[in-house]
Amino acid sequence: MGVSIAMELKAGSRLASTVDATECVVIRAPKEPVDLTCGGVPMAAAGDGAPGATPSGPEGDGAQLGKRYVDDGVGLELLCVKAGTYPLACGGQPLSLKSAKPLPSSD
Repeated sequence: MGVSIAMELKAGSRLASTVDATECVVIRAPKEPVDLTCGGVPMAAAGDGAPGATPSGPEGDGAQLGKRYVDDGVGLELLCVKAGTYPLACGGQPLSLKSAKPLPSSD
C-alpha cells in the first residue's frame, strides 16, 4: 500500500489526488487527523502539484462528479468537484457514496 499520512482536515478545504484528476471539497471534517487516499496514495491540498504519483491500487470505481462520499465512522464527508479514475479511501477503507435524501411528497 501507499505511504500513510494523517491529515488535519477543515470544512471548505479543497483536496486533489496525486494519481489522477480527482478533486474534492471537504463538507464535514473529522475531529481527528485521517489518512485520506485516492488510488492508495495520500491526497494533497489542491494546487500543491500535478498528478504524477504511481497508484498502489486498481483503477475503477473512481470518484464521480457532484457525488458526496462519506465515512460515518470518523465523521468525514467529501463532495467530488472533479471526477477521477481511482477510488477514495479513509484509513484504508473505501468511502461510501452518500445516498440522496427522499424528497417530501407534494399532495
